[in-house]
Amino acid sequence: MLSMNGTGAQVASGHPETTNAACEVLAAGGNAVDALVAAAWTACVAEPIFCSPGGGGHAMIRMPGRAPVIADFFAQTPRRRRMDDLEFYPIHGNFGTDVQEFHVGMGAAATPGMVAGLFELQRRHGSLPMTALVEPAVTVAREGCALTETQAFALQILEPIVRATPEASAMFGLDAHDGPLPRVGTVVTNRPLADWIERIAVDGPDALHHGEQAIAIAEDAQAHGGHLTLADLAGYRVHWRRPMRWTLGDATVWSNPPPAFGGLMVALMTQALEHRLPAGVRFGDDAHLDALTEAMGVSERERQRLEQPDTLGCSRRLMQTFRQLEGELRVSRGTTHIGVRDAAGGFAGMTASNGEGCGRIVPGTGFMLNNMLGEEDLNRPGFHNWPLNRRLASMMAPTLVLRNGRRVLLGSGGSNRIRTAIAQVLANLMHFDLDLAEAICAPRLHLEGDRLAIEHPHPDWPAQVADWLARSAPEARCWPAPNLYFGGVHAVADDAAAADPRRGGTARSLN
Repeated sequence: MLSMNGTGAQVASGHPETTNAACEVLAAGGNAVDALVAAAWTACVAEPIFCSPGGGGHAMIRMPGRAPVIADFFAQTPRRRRMDDLEFYPIHGNFGTDVQEFHVGMGAAATPGMVAGLFELQRRHGSLPMTALVEPAVTVAREGCALTETQAFALQILEPIVRATPEASAMFGLDAHDGPLPRVGTVVTNRPLADWIERIAVDGPDALHHGEQAIAIAEDAQAHGGHLTLADLAGYRVHWRRPMRWTLGDATVWSNPPPAFGGLMVALMTQALEHRLPAGVRFGDDAHLDALTEAMGVSERERQRLEQPDTLGCSRRLMQTFRQLEGELRVSRGTTHIGVRDAAGGFAGMTASNGEGCGRIVPGTGFMLNNMLGEEDLNRPGFHNWPLNRRLASMMAPTLVLRNGRRVLLGSGGSNRIRTAIAQVLANLMHFDLDLAEAICAPRLHLEGDRLAIEHPHPDWPAQVADWLARSAPEARCWPAPNLYFGGVHAVADDAAAADPRRGGTARSLN
C-alpha cells in the first residue's frame, strides 16, 4: 500500500495502473470525473476479475458548488426468462479459510451498464473527450500489465471461470485450456480489448446497446443458453439518484440509495455502532469488540428482515426506504473501488463489479460478461425467479463524509463485507481518530448470519483480543492474515489518499 498526504489532487484504487491512469488525466487538465472514467477503463484491463465493460457500478459525484449525486449504471435483469437449454452451473471459489459457491455460464449474465455509465459520467460532468480518456487503458492493454499478487490470488480463487472457455483462458494469457495460471509478475496483454475500447470511444455506447455489438451479444446468448436479447441492451438506461443522507456524531454522511442495498446497511451499522461505543474506549478493547459485533448483528438482522418487509422493526424513515426494496435483487461479489479528488475540490468515486464473470467473452471484444444472475444470496427462493426488467440492487456503497470541513470519499469491494468494511473504517476515523491509512489497514471483523469472521492474529490487535474470542466468539473463523475477503477500502480526502493492501491498493497525491 502507498499512502501520501497533501492538499492537491488525490487518487486511490485497487491497482497501480488504475491509479496511474487517473493521475495521467489529472496532470493533463482533466477534472475528477475525467480521471475516474479513465481509471475505470484501465481497471477493466488491469483488474479484469473485478471490473469489466460487461458489468456495472455506482458512482458518487460531488463537483465544486454542487450537491452530491449518485449515478446508477448497475446491471439489469432481462425482459424475458429463458427456461430451456440454459448454460448455468456452479463453481467453487476457495479463499483459503472459506469456500463460496458461484453460478456461471451465459444464463447467469444480466444486462450490463458499465459502458453506458462511463459515457454518461463523461457527458454530464467530464471536460475531456472520451477518446483522450481511454488512452491509458488502450496503452496498458496493448503493452501489457504485470499480474499483481491480488489479481493472481483472484485468478486462483476463480480458476474454474478462467478455464470455462478457450476464449476466457486466452484473455488471461493462457496458451491452452489446461495450461498453468500466470504467476505474479507475468505480463498479460489484451489486444482485442485495446482495439475495442479504442473503437467504442469513437462510436459511443450505442455501438454496444444498439449496433453490431448488441446483435453479436444477443446471438451469442441465444446460441449458448443465455437470456439476453436486443431489447435488453437497447432498453438500458443510466439512472441519476439523490444519495441517502444521515448524521453520524458531528459528521454528515451520504451514500448509495435504494434500489441499492449497501448505503442502507452502512447507515444502520454506523448508527448502531455509534450508539453502542462508550466514550473513552480504545481500539480492540472488549467494549469496542462487543459494540462492533452487536452493531453487525443489527445490520445482519435488518438485512434478513428485508425479505419480510411487513415485519421490519426500524425507524419510520428507514422503514419507508426499506419498503422501496421489496421485490428488488441484491448482489455484488467481485468488486473494486476507485476514488479521485481533483485540485479544485471535486470528488468522484466509483464501485464497479462484474460479479465473478460468467465465463463467456463477448465476441470480438476481449472482455467477459457478468454473472449477476448467478449469485446465491439474491436468489434465496431459488434461481431463475428474478423479476423481469428490474435494476439489480447491489451491496455497493460509495460514501462521502463531511466532518469539520474535511471531506472523505470512500468505498469498498467485497459483497456482503462491504457494509462492515466501510462502517469499521468510518468508526476508526471518527471514534478512534486514526489517520486514513491506519483506519483502512486496521484488522476487521465480519458477521454473516450468526458466524463471526475475524482477521486474527494481527499485530494491531491488543493482546486481550484472544481472550475475548475465547469467551465471546469461540466458533469464530480466524483468518491468520489480512485477506481480500474482508473487502478493499480505498479512500481520498481533502488532504490525503489511502488504499487497502488487502486488494493491492495504490494511492497517490499530486501536489
